[in-house]
Amino acid sequence: MSKASTIRVLRADYANPAHASALVSLLDAYASDPAGGSEPLSDFAKAHLVPSLAARPQAYSVLAFDGDAPVGLVNCIEGFSTFACKPLVNVHDVAVLASHRGQGVAARMLALAETLAIERGAVKLTLEVLSGNTSACKLYERIGFVGYQLDPSMGTASFMQKWLS
Repeated sequence: MSKASTIRVLRADYANPAHASALVSLLDAYASDPAGGSEPLSDFAKAHLVPSLAARPQAYSVLAFDGDAPVGLVNCIEGFSTFACKPLVNVHDVAVLASHRGQGVAARMLALAETLAIERGAVKLTLEVLSGNTSACKLYERIGFVGYQLDPSMGTASFMQKWLS
C-alpha cells in the first residue's frame, strides 16, 4: 500500500479535542515555516484559535491524518462575491508537514474544501500564495487556480495588506 493511500482527509470537527489539537499544532508548524512567516503562533492564538473558528459559521477546516498523526490542514473562510451575489470561499491556510509533502495531501484536502464550498453554494475559491513558494504555485495551477483578472488589459490582481493597531 502506498503512503498516500494511508492518508485520511476529513472536515474538522472543532468540538473534537483531537481535531482541535491537530489544527493548532499544524497551523503552528506552518506559521513557523518560511512559507508561513517563520514565526510560531502566539500563546493567545494557540489558546483562542479553535473556539474563535467554531464561533464563526462561515469558517471550516479540513484535516489530513496519517494514522493518528495529523499531517495536513486547510482553513477556509466564506466571503461574498458582490459581482455574482453569491458566497465565495477563501482558502486561508494550506499546510502539509514536510514529511508528507509531494504525496498529494494538499490536493486531496483542497478537493474536499472545494466540495464543501460547492455545498455552501459558493461561486469560487480564492487563495493567496507567495510567489517564491513554487511547489504550491504549481499545485494550485494544476488543480485549476489562475491569477485573478477581470479585463486582461488591466492585469492581474495583487494581494495587499494593512495591519491595524
